[in-house]
Amino acid sequence: MFKNSIPGMEKVFKTDIEPPSVVLITGPPGSMKTSFCYTLMSKYLESVNQFGLYCTLEESSKSHLRNMKSLGIKLSPHMQISDFTDLREVDKVVDQGDETDYIKFIEKMIVYFKKKYGDKFSVFCLDSLGALYSLMEDVNKMRKRMFYFFKMLRDNNITAFIVMERSADAESQLLGNEGFLVDGIIMLGLDRNRGKLVRYLQVEKMRATQHSMEKHAVEVGKEGIVVLGPIFDTGE
Repeated sequence: MFKNSIPGMEKVFKTDIEPPSVVLITGPPGSMKTSFCYTLMSKYLESVNQFGLYCTLEESSKSHLRNMKSLGIKLSPHMQISDFTDLREVDKVVDQGDETDYIKFIEKMIVYFKKKYGDKFSVFCLDSLGALYSLMEDVNKMRKRMFYFFKMLRDNNITAFIVMERSADAESQLLGNEGFLVDGIIMLGLDRNRGKLVRYLQVEKMRATQHSMEKHAVEVGKEGIVVLGPIFDTGE
């Protein structure tokens, strides 16, 4: 998944993840969380005969694809892009007076594609967790709800990437203690190195893999994101 997708990821991971896995992709605005997930999924699906679902709640599918195209990232024919309007269509079937439960809608979407593609449906991305919470009317008992949501993803043998906005000095959780429930956490951040802002990737947690915990510089190449190598602290 990681080692045969984004160029340079082999510098970060000695061994790769195995499905099922739930991985948080965290970082502040502008750290390219969306671009990272989309590049990773698109490149991976190019090399395997499988299917992926990308659920974006922060922008329309059209806007999302336009942004990815501007980075040189091509749409994989094996990936479905779903946005907020798709969830609103599902919402129309809910009786008036009922609370809107977007977690259930996403679960139904995953079940639908799992029935359609079977074991070929292997990769999913939710972009983002904060947007999902902002849509929900009832955010009580979110740790329990997210526990079962992540369990559902694992039960379907899916590798899932959950995008979550977060500053570098903040904890990796929002309403549901997500950092404790997931299998992995990747931080995408901005670091000032030698007077310049450098985008970086850092693995904070990844179960059952051998990986570096150093910050690795990241840049956008002609065909999407590229991992350049470790950022060394110059003391400046």
